[in-house]
Amino acid sequence: MDWQHTATLGLGSNLGDRSSHLEAAVAELSGLGEILRVSSIYATEPVDYLPQPEFLNQVVQLGTRCSPFHLLRACQQIEINLGRVRRIAKGPRTIDLDLLLFDGEIIDEIRQGRELIVPHPRLHERRFVLEPLAELMPGYIHPVLGRSVDELLATLRDPGRVTRIGPSPGMIAREQ
Repeated sequence: MDWQHTATLGLGSNLGDRSSHLEAAVAELSGLGEILRVSSIYATEPVDYLPQPEFLNQVVQLGTRCSPFHLLRACQQIEINLGRVRRIAKGPRTIDLDLLLFDGEIIDEIRQGRELIVPHPRLHERRFVLEPLAELMPGYIHPVLGRSVDELLATLRDPGRVTRIGPSPGMIAREQ
């Protein structure tokens, strides 16, 4: 183990070859540390901005030496590298990387014009995040809400359709 931190990231894509975009993002993330676990891929309905294609989503756990802000900047660069263009807030995208959790820390800061809130402020409201997160870490206790991922999922009111479509192609998740 050559890492000091565990980061949990949510990945999503709804433009182009969505599976390939997820796979490329995981490959890029591996350059920031060690991929510890990768959830299955889930087909999900869009949330907030509805007139757009269906998403593929998954969750990745990364062992890293990066600080939370360095990881945020790196994720934003990966999005650019993989063709993300921000035209419409919450609109269609080749790839989206969200820092969901970082070592159980609670972070709410702005540095160099970048805001970082961890745990992700809507993690507990989104079925497309909680389903793959529950696959990897069902008993994890949300550091702000004090409830497990399974409990959050069981009481979730989000009616969005989330369908597990299988393991991530070409990726084998290593159990911790």
